[in-house]
Amino acid sequence: MTCGGAAVAGIIPRWEWRVFGADFGAAEGAFADLTPGPIAESDEVYLLSAAGSNVKVRDGLMDIKLLREVDGDGLERWEPVMKAGFALPPAEVSRVFDALDVVPPPLTRAAYTLGQFLAELVEPSDAVRVVRVHKRRQRYTLANCMAEVADLEVDGRVARTIAIESEDSAAVIAAVRGVGLDGHSNTSYPRGLAALATRASRYAVIDVGTNSVKFHIAERDPDGSWRAIVDRAEITRLGESLGDQGVISAEPLERTVAAIADMVEEARRHQVQATAAVGTAGLRIARNRDEVIAAIRTRTGITVEVISGEEESRLAYLAARAGLGATEGSLVVFDTGGGSSQFTFGRGPQVEERFSVNVGAVRYTEHFGLAGAVAPEVLGDALAAIAADLARLDGRPRPDALVGMGGAVTNMTAVQLGLASYDPDRVQGAVLDRAELDRQIELYRSRDAEARRGIVGLQPKRAEVILAGACIVRTVMDKLGQQSLTVSDRGLRHGLLIHRFGA
Repeated sequence: MTCGGAAVAGIIPRWEWRVFGADFGAAEGAFADLTPGPIAESDEVYLLSAAGSNVKVRDGLMDIKLLREVDGDGLERWEPVMKAGFALPPAEVSRVFDALDVVPPPLTRAAYTLGQFLAELVEPSDAVRVVRVHKRRQRYTLANCMAEVADLEVDGRVARTIAIESEDSAAVIAAVRGVGLDGHSNTSYPRGLAALATRASRYAVIDVGTNSVKFHIAERDPDGSWRAIVDRAEITRLGESLGDQGVISAEPLERTVAAIADMVEEARRHQVQATAAVGTAGLRIARNRDEVIAAIRTRTGITVEVISGEEESRLAYLAARAGLGATEGSLVVFDTGGGSSQFTFGRGPQVEERFSVNVGAVRYTEHFGLAGAVAPEVLGDALAAIAADLARLDGRPRPDALVGMGGAVTNMTAVQLGLASYDPDRVQGAVLDRAELDRQIELYRSRDAEARRGIVGLQPKRAEVILAGACIVRTVMDKLGQQSLTVSDRGLRHGLLIHRFGA
């Protein structure tokens, strides 16, 4: 066996796709439906070099694979070139360092045990890092490919990795897409372990809403907290005219696909390990949902997972608590968007009830003509319709705290604060009271969209839907007997980040 020549006898090089994370959404369910193979556990030692190369020790054997090729889809072809038991003679030790792209230190022994190899040659080196990994692996057959799900413990930190491999690269890509993992970057063991060991993992989330597409990239800091790298939204009006025929039309789809494509490219520039994308109300109700998802996947390589309203509300609650800290007593978190509003009732970390209702700003804007100035009577009709559609809130006990999130809430907060440039740190934790809501409702009611765009703090593309959004927020406060609410700039995208990629 040699490190530079033919592959290990009997082992055929395969194309591999691997992802690291905490939860893989729909893919978790796909694997749960498969027949698992036996569970194998092992303690392994990975050696990572600054050059990005790696070797590992498993079951007392030095195991080396070399990256031979990367194809246009990002698949990697790794070739096994060495499996050797300890003690290793100097010639084989040199081959290990060659595989790591590191000049070997002086070799003075006739052979090296594993302990001697690590203590004398590796650990004193500044060019090689030792990472100890405990693995619990389970194998599957997935669409004619080999697949493995492994739970890892790396320097006291846990993660999960899924690998799919085959001699047929097209089969691997088809399997990856079939279980919804195509939103993730192919991440080799050396890169994945290096990120876990340094706690410097970056992830991206995309929230495809009825009115806007929200994009968030965050990096996990050494203390386990998240630090935002990118946080922005693009108003694409995906649900424009959706209520008329129940389908998403070509122009809104094109705007949305273009926005997502830009976000995916930005995520790649930031070298994120994975991108999770979810769709909400607009995609839930669209009759052509499958065609829309396929169009997004074809253009961007991302599969959008359409989540239920209940799951949307659960993630919003998770984000609100993470962003605002512990709260005592009963808590209601609501998130109102373009197509629906989500409500979560809880006490502390315990969720007691969650639901979604088809109450969104786009629908009332189109039905009552709220994109421009309207008479007080029209506004009254819209408020009455919203109140009727929010009947599920009637008769409930007044909560100890109310938290609002979503574009309507954060835009009204920016208007209240007079923010010419949006500042999430000032918006987060701010308070909106009834008097301010009433002031802004009248401000929007009396102006057309063009005049609203001149209001400091209001995102220009939200000018058409802000009046309907404000009316929804005001009605929620009335129904729950609140004089004010606390604003959370952290929304679905932040909850999704925590859920999918670890707290």
